[in-house]
Amino acid sequence: MTFSSESPQDRIVPTDLRTEMSRSYLEYAMSVIVGRALPDARDGLKPVHRRILYAMHELGLAPDRPFRKCARVVGDVIGKYHPHGDTAVYDALVRMAQDFSMRSPLVDGHGNFGSVDNDPPAAMRYTECRLRPITTNALLQDIESETVDFVPNYDGSQQEPLVLPSRVPQLLLNGSSGIAVGMATNVPPHNLGELMDGLVALIANPEMSDAELMQIIPGPDFPTGGIILGTSGIRESYATGRGSITMRGVATIETIERRGAPDREAIIITELPYQTNKAAMIERIAEMVNERRLEGISDIRDESDRDGMRIVIELRRDAYPRVVLNNLYKQTPLQANFGVNTLALVNGEPQLLGIKESLQVFLDFRIETITRRTRYELRKAEERDHILQGYLIALDNLDAIIALIRRAADTPTAKQELMEGYSLSEAQADAILQMQLRRLTALEAGKIHAEHDDLQVKIADLRDILANRDRILQIIRDEAVELKAAHATPRRTVIEPLDGELGDIDLIANERAIILVTEQGYIKRMPVSTFEAQNRATRGKSGTRMKEDDGIDHFLTCNDHDNILFFSDRGVAYCVRAYQIPTGSRTSRGIPIVQLLPIPVAEKITSVVPVSEFTDDLYLV
Repeated sequence: MTFSSESPQDRIVPTDLRTEMSRSYLEYAMSVIVGRALPDARDGLKPVHRRILYAMHELGLAPDRPFRKCARVVGDVIGKYHPHGDTAVYDALVRMAQDFSMRSPLVDGHGNFGSVDNDPPAAMRYTECRLRPITTNALLQDIESETVDFVPNYDGSQQEPLVLPSRVPQLLLNGSSGIAVGMATNVPPHNLGELMDGLVALIANPEMSDAELMQIIPGPDFPTGGIILGTSGIRESYATGRGSITMRGVATIETIERRGAPDREAIIITELPYQTNKAAMIERIAEMVNERRLEGISDIRDESDRDGMRIVIELRRDAYPRVVLNNLYKQTPLQANFGVNTLALVNGEPQLLGIKESLQVFLDFRIETITRRTRYELRKAEERDHILQGYLIALDNLDAIIALIRRAADTPTAKQELMEGYSLSEAQADAILQMQLRRLTALEAGKIHAEHDDLQVKIADLRDILANRDRILQIIRDEAVELKAAHATPRRTVIEPLDGELGDIDLIANERAIILVTEQGYIKRMPVSTFEAQNRATRGKSGTRMKEDDGIDHFLTCNDHDNILFFSDRGVAYCVRAYQIPTGSRTSRGIPIVQLLPIPVAEKITSVVPVSEFTDDLYLV
C-alpha cells in the first residue's frame, strides 16, 4: 500500500466562497437542464424516457412479443443506464402507457396503470409492459444502422444512444413538461396526422408562414378531448413558443326521466380538460354546493365506466341550466388554461421554439439520420459486393483454387496464396475459404451473379441519394405519409373560434324584474315572482316602503339582462345593466341612486327606459 507524501494541509485548495457556490450551482443547474428536466428537440424525449424505451428494445419487448414485468424493465434501466430511484423510473414508464396522458402512448401496459381520478398504478411487480407499434416503427427503427451516436453509460460498461432516430416529431406529438433550474417546459400534445401533413408542407415550402402552417396544424389535440376556446392563444404560442390556451370540458344539458317523480334537467359532462383530476373536480363541486357558492345543483354523481366518462349533475327545478353550467366553467376545473412554454434542447442548449422552428429542427434531424442510414447501407452493400466479387473470381478459377487449397499446408498459407495469386483482399480470401461446397453448384453460382447485379443497382441508388438532397426529402415525405396512414387517429379536441371569456352576464339568469325609482332618489329591483297571483277579495301586497313625503316616480318591468337608460334633467344619459341594480325586498326603501350612478345630488332623473338590445335601425327621441 502506498500513501501520498502530501500532508492534509497541502491538499486543501483555498477558494472564494462566492466563486465556488456560483460554479457548483451552475454545474448542478446545467446537469438538471441537460440531463433530467428538458426534452431534446430532435426526439422529444428526456433521458429517462429514452433510456426506458431503449432498455425495452434491448429486452426484445416488441409489440408481437409477450408482456414482461415492469419490474424487470425498471431494473434494467436503473442498473444499466439511469442511476436513480426506481420510483422515478416507474412513474415515467407508467405515464408513457396512459392514454389520458399521452396522445399516442409509447408503451403498451397490461394491468393497473392509474386513471383520470389520479388513482395510483399497481406496484411494478404486478404490472407488465411492452412497446407499442408506433414506438418500434417511429422511434426505434434504424437504431442499429448507425443513425445516431452512442455514448458510454454512467459506469462505462454499456453504450446508450444520445438520441433516438425518431421518424415523428415526438416533442409536438405527445408534448412534454418539466421544471429545471430557472426554467420550465410545458408543450401540449398534437395530432399525428396533422403533424405529418405539416412536415410535408414545410418540405414543399420552407418559407411558409406560421399562419399558413396553422391552416394545416390548427392547434393542440389533447388525449382527453375537450374544447379549445379561441385561436389567439394558439397563434401566440405557435409564433413565439409561449402562450395560454383555454381548455373546456364537453358538457350537455339533458332531461332525466325519473319514475314516480317529475323530470329533472341535468348537466352531463363527457370530456374534461387535459390533466384534470376527475375525482378532485367532483369533490370541489360538491364542496362549493355545500358552501352555497354554487347554486342550483341538487345532486352530483359519477357514472363513468369502461365505455367512457359520464358525470351527471342534477339541477333543482328552479335552476337555469345555462347559468349553472357557466358558473361551473367559471369556478371549477371544467375550464382551465394550458400555459404553453415550448422549451427544448437544441444542440445541447435550451431554446424557445415556435411551431415552425420545432418542425424545422426535426426536419434537419431527419435529413441527418437518413443520410447516416444511407451511408451505413451503402457501406454494408459495398462490403457484401466486395465478398461477392471474390466469389465470382473463385467460380471463374474454380479448379485452380481447389487445387491451391488442397496443396496448401494450412489455412494461413492457403489464404496468403489466394491473396497473392488472384489479387484478393483478406476478407475475400477468408470468405472463399469458408465457402460451403454446395455453393459451387450451377444454381448457387447463378444466385451469386444475380445478387451481385442487384447490389450494383442498389449501390448506385444509394450513392445518388447521398448526392441529391431532393431524394432525401422525398424519402422523408414518403415515410411521413406511410406513418400517417399506419398510426394517425382522428382529432379529439374541438377548436371553437370564439373566445370563451365569461362575463357577469353569463352567470346571471335573465329573469323578469320590477324596478322602482322614488321621487327622493331611491332605487331598487325586485323579481316579478315576488308578486305572485292572488285570489279575489284578498289584500294586495305592498311593493315598497317610503317616507310620508316620498312617492313613486318611475315604475317599469324588464329582464335582468336589459340595459336601463337613465335620463337626467341636465340632458345626460346613464346606462347600467338591470342586474347591477341591487335587489330589495318588498318592504325596503332601496339605495340612493347616487350610489349607483355617478350623478351629483342636485341632479334629478327625469326618465327611465329599458332597452333589450341596441340596433342601428331604432332611435330614441
